[in-house]
Amino acid sequence: MYRFVLTRQWVCLTLVALVLIPAMIKLGFWQFHRHEHRVAQNELIARNLYAKPVPMTGVTSPGHTVPRADFWRAVTATGTYDTAHEVVVRMRTSNDGKVGFQVVTPLVLGDGRAVLVNRGWVAGGDDPRAYPPVPAAPAGEVTVTGRLKADETSGDSGIKDRKGLPDRQVMLIDSAQQAAATGRPVLGGYLELTAPLPPGGSPEAVAEPDHDSIGPHMAYAVQWWLFAAAVPVGWVVLVRREKRDREEAAVKAVPLEPASA
Repeated sequence: MYRFVLTRQWVCLTLVALVLIPAMIKLGFWQFHRHEHRVAQNELIARNLYAKPVPMTGVTSPGHTVPRADFWRAVTATGTYDTAHEVVVRMRTSNDGKVGFQVVTPLVLGDGRAVLVNRGWVAGGDDPRAYPPVPAAPAGEVTVTGRLKADETSGDSGIKDRKGLPDRQVMLIDSAQQAAATGRPVLGGYLELTAPLPPGGSPEAVAEPDHDSIGPHMAYAVQWWLFAAAVPVGWVVLVRREKRDREEAAVKAVPLEPASA
């Protein structure tokens, strides 16, 4: 009755179904793990953002690589801005998507070391290669608060570290690079300024990272698993339909016997 499933067409169809089922299950778990990663990252961001600020000197040092567990940690630093070694980071977007620059100014601590402070975003001028108009950093000793970020790399950010840029313009925020430029030790990573904010709102402070949205990954995982469950169900439906069609065709093919006199 079901010998047709051994035909070439049905064997191929069955093999495709057997390949699709584990592939869809694996894709579902891939999306599920992405969901778990997003949830864990949201918890890390919230925990670090709202923790009591700690001195930046207590969590990093020159040459230190900021671990993921310390990303977005609330930190403070006290010192004097070194505007002579201020740089701007090219091709950065504002909170509403405009392309411009981020302003990074070293903050010299009392012991001579420096902290890179990302003061925020500014628009470029008419000449894209010229140094943009940047509001002056506060004079004198200041205490700043911000989010701890790791040094940027091309591998992590996808941004190519181009050479031959105009004076005081960079592509990445890199403490080692700025230590060489300033001639003084610079703490690893940088501080993304949250307070005190400049009067007039320029530079524009970098927005707080999103830690509320969990994305669509869990929905995608369930979707893939439903697809995996639908494959054998669909296979059974097709087999039963084929069986019915063959039975109907066989009945039609049988000649009717002539009626008796």
